[in-house]
Amino acid sequence: MSQTPMQPPIERLLAIMARLRDPERGCEWDLAQDFATIAPYTIEEAYEVADAIARDDMADLRDELGDLLLQVVFHARMAEEAGLFAFADVAAAISDKMEARHPHIFAAAGGTMDEARWEDLKAGEREAKGVTSALDGVALALPALMRAQKLQKRAARTGFDWPDPSGSEAKIAEEIEELKSATSEQDRLEEAGDLLFAAVNFVRAHGISAEDALRSANAKFERRFRGMEALAGEDFARLSLEAQEALWQRVKKAE
Repeated sequence: MSQTPMQPPIERLLAIMARLRDPERGCEWDLAQDFATIAPYTIEEAYEVADAIARDDMADLRDELGDLLLQVVFHARMAEEAGLFAFADVAAAISDKMEARHPHIFAAAGGTMDEARWEDLKAGEREAKGVTSALDGVALALPALMRAQKLQKRAARTGFDWPDPSGSEAKIAEEIEELKSATSEQDRLEEAGDLLFAAVNFVRAHGISAEDALRSANAKFERRFRGMEALAGEDFARLSLEAQEALWQRVKKAE
């Protein structure tokens, strides 16, 4: 499909997706998909956008944002075929939402935006939808650490929170002992989850994103481990733990 003169890029993309989903002339793979089968690709593309940002690769970011936009177009096309909504409705809905969430910009509310005001606006949206719990709307598909922190923040807004970090710190110690004493596989799984949940709470109490913190720790570990491998070469796996630890300290000191 060639681009017609003066055809806006978004219109071209919508036309491409319509052709791919054409029952008679479309692509077999695209026609076979539904919301559930496309959802994992949507999540994957969002992570690839974040990865391009982390690598400060702007050319790759442009491409990855295109891949993510395609996911929106794909979902919207399937919804349009089902008579539910179209891409224009998606764009209109987010435009309405952003204007409503910025009354100090698009209305006469005045003031400035902070986290508390933002959360109050979102809470009003949830109430308008008829939610029954402060925890409604925290997506199940979020990474577990991120979802734990969001659940805790929602609960904290109702007053269900430790008054200071010492409470969550003590909870970590308690959960460590419970994990050590767990006997069955199921008990160990549950106690390990409780320990991680408590750790997220402790980190949150210090104003830190648990997801960002662990992502940073992963990157640091990977960088240092690769440095150890580079120093030791092919002999790394045959080194004693003491020798490997010495390499670790050497790499750490060099940073």
